[in-house]
Amino acid sequence: MADDEGKYRINVVAQKTGISAATLRAWERRYGIPVPRRTESSYRVYSDEDIALIQRLRALCGDGMSPSEAAKVVLAEAQQPLAHPGIGDPYEQVRSQIVDAVEAFDPDRIEMAVNRALTLGSASVICEKVIVPVMFTVGRLWHSGEITIAQEHLATQILETTARKLIGLMQPSMGARRVLLACFAEDEHTLPLYGIALHLVQASFRTVMLGSRTPPAAIRQAVQKLKPACVGLSVTMPPPPHRARELIDAYADACADTPWVVGGQAAADLEPLVEERGGVVVPHDDVRQAIRSIESSIARRRRGPKTHSAKGSQ
Repeated sequence: MADDEGKYRINVVAQKTGISAATLRAWERRYGIPVPRRTESSYRVYSDEDIALIQRLRALCGDGMSPSEAAKVVLAEAQQPLAHPGIGDPYEQVRSQIVDAVEAFDPDRIEMAVNRALTLGSASVICEKVIVPVMFTVGRLWHSGEITIAQEHLATQILETTARKLIGLMQPSMGARRVLLACFAEDEHTLPLYGIALHLVQASFRTVMLGSRTPPAAIRQAVQKLKPACVGLSVTMPPPPHRARELIDAYADACADTPWVVGGQAAADLEPLVEERGGVVVPHDDVRQAIRSIESSIARRRRGPKTHSAKGSQ
């Protein structure tokens, strides 16, 4: 009906949405959201659908997105709705869409599905229900040989870009406990790091990402300068035995008295060496248990070394 195409003047829309008329005009000019119908006298008139778009854009901005990023999400959502709106779990749907696009080696579909995910809630909800589960699924598919290294790298690049945005939105204050995250010296697989980082910021840790191929010397410098509460290292492929011993000794020396943990697909293979040097291996398939292990390591450091009785010293 014509009535439905435009029935609210801009001052009414401003009252309904809490967005000033000047901002509404700016959003229309810069982002094309919304594009109201014009009367013969050139007055803007808005529909209920226009108001819904404005409210969605406002909600995303309220969650910490910039207006330009939020506008991209709203437009993607409007152009590509979920396959079965109102049916089933929307988070499960979008997770499946992302993984299917990775398996199809289709970067445009991956980007579009990730953009849909960003419309489904706050940064913490998207992190918990979409990005982290997809990261671990992609890692598992690569490790089992079901996707190629090229597919894994493509997914990593897109998911990490999204993860960095979400981490930035959720990072706690500057005074929060800091965790330093890095991959072993020859390891390029950073996706697990972002998965744990997203959970750490939800647990009120502030994360610092050093990324792939981080040598012990870089860990030493970062520990000395940043004084983190804990260091987290990720290893996806186990180094040869002699190299593993060399690296673990060097990482232990670099961390000094700072608690350090090792996770990732190959961490269990290195557990005896890590524990011998005072580190802790955390489960790669149970993130909450990994967080508890990090908390325990920090707590032990705060209590300090146990005092031992002097039996037999007489």
